[in-house]
Amino acid sequence: MGGTVFVTLLSSALALLLVWAGIEDARRREIADWKNIAIALLAPLWWWASGMTPWPDMALQIGVAAIVFGVFCFVFARGWMGGGDVKIIGALALWFPLQLLVWMLLVMSIAGGVLTIVMLFDRARDPAKPIEVPYGVAIAFAALLAMRELHFNHPSIFA
Repeated sequence: MGGTVFVTLLSSALALLLVWAGIEDARRREIADWKNIAIALLAPLWWWASGMTPWPDMALQIGVAAIVFGVFCFVFARGWMGGGDVKIIGALALWFPLQLLVWMLLVMSIAGGVLTIVMLFDRARDPAKPIEVPYGVAIAFAALLAMRELHFNHPSIFA
């Protein structure tokens, strides 16, 4: 167990990376690979700090993340989402328990839909302009809400 301070530091690092990724995606429609790698590499420290066991907890987390990443790779292959978005979703799947991950993905989808509608209204001013939805903003928003849920509704993680 890593203790409350270490858990707080890891959570803060994730929050900062998410906000930075969301801002970057809104500005440039791109999320730097190093941010996704950092999120993924911090996850095992999070597992240790939150008291996960190697078997079955960590193995299940890796398996679920691999499935989520695979599903979103299909979404990328169809042209429905960018590669940075897919990578950050896969990295975030390493952080959240299954039920909270599903909740995060639902919130992400709703926020992404709202963002798409906003982008459509923006496009109405210039119909020749292609629509590029900064989905990283919706992903970061949903992940930050999931982190809040994890910390305030699952306090046992700090034990």
